[in-house]
Amino acid sequence: MTVHFYNQDDINTDLLFPGKYTYTCGTGPEIVEHLLEDLDPEFRSKVKPGDIIMAGSNFGCGSSREQPALGLKYLGLQAVIAKSFARIFYRSSINQGLLLVQSPEAVEFYKPGDSVTVDPSTGLVKVGDREFPFPPLPGEMIAILEAGGLLNWIKENNA
Repeated sequence: MTVHFYNQDDINTDLLFPGKYTYTCGTGPEIVEHLLEDLDPEFRSKVKPGDIIMAGSNFGCGSSREQPALGLKYLGLQAVIAKSFARIFYRSSINQGLLLVQSPEAVEFYKPGDSVTVDPSTGLVKVGDREFPFPPLPGEMIAILEAGGLLNWIKENNA
């Protein structure tokens, strides 16, 4: 597992997935080709399933496009940990089944090379040898994440 650390605030949806591809890329594989290309051109070649992104405040601000959350989930990211999230990106991530954890203290404490683990059911981020609590996710939210997103959960539960 690798942590991709972006020590900046306001990483918007255009930095996550450039808007110029909005109407030409709709599937996971197409979106992945352009994720973070303006922020970190090497991201696609470095990222692996189970990796974590850590970033500053207001992560995912900008437009309401679903592609950034869809692409990050398609990559198999374990989680995005940030100081805070834009509300619309947070909602898109739930729809896609992408775990977001707000933990400003964990982001501030993190140093490149530290190991990071996340347990949404107990509400704990561990960075190196230090633990940072966050409100544990309710069972319904964990079920949505495990189902791969809200639509999948609705289908599985005939809701």
